[in-house]
Amino acid sequence: MTSHSIGVSAALMLYCAVMLAIGIYYCRRMRSVSDYILGSRSLGTWVTSMSAEAADMSGWLMLGLPGYAYCAGMQAGWIALGLIIGTYINWKAVAGRLRTYTQVANDSLTLPDYLQNRFRDSSHALRVVSAIFILIFFLLYTSSGFVAGGKMFHAVFHVPYFWAMLLGALVIVFYTFLGGFMAVCWTDFVQGVMMFFAILIVPIAGIALLGGPSPTFTALERVSGEFLDPFTASEGRKLSLVAIISLMAWGLGYFGQPHILIRFMAIKSAKLISQARRIAMVWVVLSLTAAVAVGMVGRVFLRETLQGTASETVFIVMTDRIFTSFFAGLVFSAVLAAIMSTASAQLLVTSSAVSQDLYKALIHKKAGEQELLRVSRCAVIMVAVIAVVFGANPENRVLDLVAYAWAGFGAAFGPAILVSLYWQRMTGNGALAGIVAGGITVLVWKQFGWFGLYEIVPGFVLSVIAIFVVSLIDKAPSEEILREFEQSRSCQQ
Repeated sequence: MTSHSIGVSAALMLYCAVMLAIGIYYCRRMRSVSDYILGSRSLGTWVTSMSAEAADMSGWLMLGLPGYAYCAGMQAGWIALGLIIGTYINWKAVAGRLRTYTQVANDSLTLPDYLQNRFRDSSHALRVVSAIFILIFFLLYTSSGFVAGGKMFHAVFHVPYFWAMLLGALVIVFYTFLGGFMAVCWTDFVQGVMMFFAILIVPIAGIALLGGPSPTFTALERVSGEFLDPFTASEGRKLSLVAIISLMAWGLGYFGQPHILIRFMAIKSAKLISQARRIAMVWVVLSLTAAVAVGMVGRVFLRETLQGTASETVFIVMTDRIFTSFFAGLVFSAVLAAIMSTASAQLLVTSSAVSQDLYKALIHKKAGEQELLRVSRCAVIMVAVIAVVFGANPENRVLDLVAYAWAGFGAAFGPAILVSLYWQRMTGNGALAGIVAGGITVLVWKQFGWFGLYEIVPGFVLSVIAIFVVSLIDKAPSEEILREFEQSRSCQQ
C-alpha cells in the first residue's frame, strides 16, 4: 500500500469511527419508538436545517450532478435552479404547517401516520398504501446511495465494485440500526458541514491550478460551442421547452420526500423554521452551484476523458489529483458523508413505514415499544439487503436511480401533503386517489418515456387532479376534522 493510499485510508477510517461512535451513543439513550423514529421532536435550528439538506442531497450532489455537468455543461444548471426554487418553497410553505399539523393530528410520527390521523381513516387504507409506495421508491433511492458508495471506494482503492458497495452499506446500516433518528440527524449535521466545504473547495482549487477564472473560462469555451450555453444540448441542438421543464421539475419533488419532511416534523418548534430556512438556503445555493462547477471545471482540468458512468467520478478523480493523501481522504469522507446522510435517512423512514404503518396497523395493533423497536431494526437490515441486490450492477447511474425515486415520492406524496395543509375540504378518499394516481403514473410513465417528459410532471399533475375531483364528489369532512384543521392554522399563527 502506497503512502498516498495509507493517508486516504486513515482519514476515511477516522470519519467512519466518528459516525459509528455517534450511533453507539444514541443507542444507549434510546427509550421509545418515538425516540427512534422522530427523536421526540427535539431538533434545534442548525441540526434541522443541515440534517434536512444533507439528507436531501445525497451522493448525487458529489457524483450524479457533477457527472451530468461534466457531460452537458450549463444544461445542468436547470436542475440546480429547479432544486433551489423547490427547496425554498418547501421550507416556506410546508415546513411550519407540517410541524404544527402533525402534532395536532394525534402527535403523528410518520407521514402515513399523519395522513391517517388527518382524515380519520379507520380503514388504514391511506396508511398501508402510503407505506407500500415508500417501500417501492426507497428501495430505489437507498440503492442509489449504495451505488454511489461502491463507485467511490472502487475509484479510490480499486477494490471490486460489489465489495466496495457492501462496505459502505455496512457502515450506514450499523449506525442507523443502533442509534435511530437522533444518530442519523447528528451524523447528518456533521456530514452536511463536510459536504459543504468539500464541494466548494474542489472547484476553487481546480480553477486556481488552471490559472484562475479567465483561463478556465477560455478552456471551457474550447470544449464546444454549446458547453456554456444553458439553452443548447450537448449534441448541438437547442433544448426544447419539454427538456427545460423536465430539468426544472426536479423542484416539484421536494414536497413529497419523507426523509426531508420528517425533519420538519422533528424540530422543537415551528417558530424556529424561518431561521432554519435561511441556513438551509445558503447551504443549498452554494452547494448546488459548486456541484455544477465541479463537473464543468473537471472537463478541462482532467487530461483524460471520463466515459459513460465513469463521468460520475469526476469529483473523486479531481480530488485525488489536487490534494495530498490525508486531506484527500477528508474530502473523500465528505463524499461518503453525502452518501451516508441520505441512505441512513431513507433506511430509517422505510423502517418506520414497516413497523408503524404495516406491522402495528395490520399485524399487531397492541405491539409494545420494544417490539416495535425490534421490528424497525429488522426492517433496516431487510431493506438494506434488497437495496444492495438492486445496486449490484456497476453500470447503474446514480442520477438515474435518484431521478426515478425522486419522481415517485414527489408525485405520490407531494400533492397530498401540500393540499392537506391548505385545503380543508380535502377528504381521505381524495388523498388516497392522489397518492395512487401519482405513484402509478410515475411507474408507468418511466417505462415508456412519452414525449421525453420527466415522469414527475404528469404524475404530479394527475395526482392534484385526482385529489380535487375525488374530494369534491366525496362526502364533506366531519366537523371534528374541520375543527382540527382550524386549530392547526391558529397554532401556526
